[in-house]
Amino acid sequence: MELRVIDAGRFKLDGGAMFGVVPKTLWSKLNPPDDNNLCTWALRCMLIETEQKRILIDTGIGHKQGEKFMSHFEPHGDGELVASIERAGLSASGITDVFLTHLHFDHCGGALKRNDDDEIVPTFPNATYWTHRDHLDWALDPNPREKASFLKENIQPLIDREVVKYIDDTNKDNWLGFADIFFVNGHTEKMMIPRIRVNGKTIVFCADLLPSSFHVRMPYVMSYDIRPLDTLVEKEAFFEEAIENDYILFLEHDPETECITLGKNDRGRYTIEKKMTLSEALKTESI
Repeated sequence: MELRVIDAGRFKLDGGAMFGVVPKTLWSKLNPPDDNNLCTWALRCMLIETEQKRILIDTGIGHKQGEKFMSHFEPHGDGELVASIERAGLSASGITDVFLTHLHFDHCGGALKRNDDDEIVPTFPNATYWTHRDHLDWALDPNPREKASFLKENIQPLIDREVVKYIDDTNKDNWLGFADIFFVNGHTEKMMIPRIRVNGKTIVFCADLLPSSFHVRMPYVMSYDIRPLDTLVEKEAFFEEAIENDYILFLEHDPETECITLGKNDRGRYTIEKKMTLSEALKTESI
């Protein structure tokens, strides 16, 4: 089994929104904002290739939204979803499964594209798209806080084409034979976090439970989270599990760092033990 980083580019989000109650005097030292208070973040996806499957985890923003929408987020950088997959030696038609951690636009927008007739169609025509049924229902009837993040054009076409399948308690413990999934509810309802077993290691695709290495500190919780107090509980439980089991944490939005491992200092605070690329993590004998 091979795991690879798929670079879907970069985008910008408001620094205050990304760091919640943390003062700008502190967070600006970690990810300096531009003149509009926007910070750059990665759209880092993962490709898993097995003998029978080619699985993509999350898809970035994509290109089908209009200029006005895109202007709010300033997508930039050399990365592009399908081009990155092609550089890995595959094609969009070769992807068998797309795992969507959640349906916020920056995680699922690239799952669909506009064809030559301006119709919105699946970017990966032969793929099954995986979500949680409760999260899908949540996204189709969005609350006012998340309405701007759940876009109907990112969701309904997948349903209409009957390419959606669900992960729930019946298949979460051994999804496709190499991963188990757990659900968290602080960021959004039933966000799915996969723990991927490869070469005796566990790689966790953290999605927005831990969007970047800057968010390891417990108070650093995004203002986008619908239940920030739940996020604190979920982060602590996950961090304890990650330390105990030597998990390698894959960071979707960190502008520089792909993976980290965690520890604790003598004051009981969570710390970053090591930063590494995914390739380095997979080669490491002992984390």
